[in-house]
Amino acid sequence: MYFVMIGYIYINLISIMLLNLNQIVVPPGRQLLLQNISWEEFESILDELGQKRASRVSYSQGLLEIMTPLPEHEFTKEIIGDLVKTLLDELGIDFWPLGSVTLKKKSMIQGVEPDECYYITHEATVRGRNNLDFEIDPPPDLAIEIDITSRTTFDNYEVLGIPELWKYNGRKLQINVLQQGKYIESPNSYIFPQIDIINLIPQLLSLSKIEGRFKAIQQLKVAVRKN
Repeated sequence: MYFVMIGYIYINLISIMLLNLNQIVVPPGRQLLLQNISWEEFESILDELGQKRASRVSYSQGLLEIMTPLPEHEFTKEIIGDLVKTLLDELGIDFWPLGSVTLKKKSMIQGVEPDECYYITHEATVRGRNNLDFEIDPPPDLAIEIDITSRTTFDNYEVLGIPELWKYNGRKLQINVLQQGKYIESPNSYIFPQIDIINLIPQLLSLSKIEGRFKAIQQLKVAVRKN
């Protein structure tokens, strides 16, 4: 039996599931939680939601969250993504961006769609490939979550083995590195040890809102070249 949780309200989903999922509206900034969802039902829901959608999903041990982000969330995601790509370019590091691809692993009953993710160390392994199997392929090296309207849990990312996870809550950046299967908060990025990421990214985000994206990108280039 399925249940949907909105806030603290549980509603029997038997009748709701007779509708198409695209008939259920999740307002921006809100989450829809579905309990007791099997892996097969999770994959069916992904198929029905389709690839071209604004919502993000997170699945762990039968609990499925569907979230629709706010415009502030999307702006922040895009700017941080631009900064990461610029940083990698300036450092001469090849990378393979996957955006908000669905990272799922049936054997662990886990699936998640980060706001951004990148292959960096393992870039050559996945370069040019259109289909990845996370049961056998390595996970992305870096995932980014914007936590302006929801609280990211570590479970999915830890089980999937993402080496580094950044969380930005609208004010500060938190860097988490995977050690012995658990995330440890770190003042430094293991991927960019020479850059003060934890302070630089929030500063450049603030600058982009005042003086524009181009100014923020140029400021990042200056900072990298100084190092």
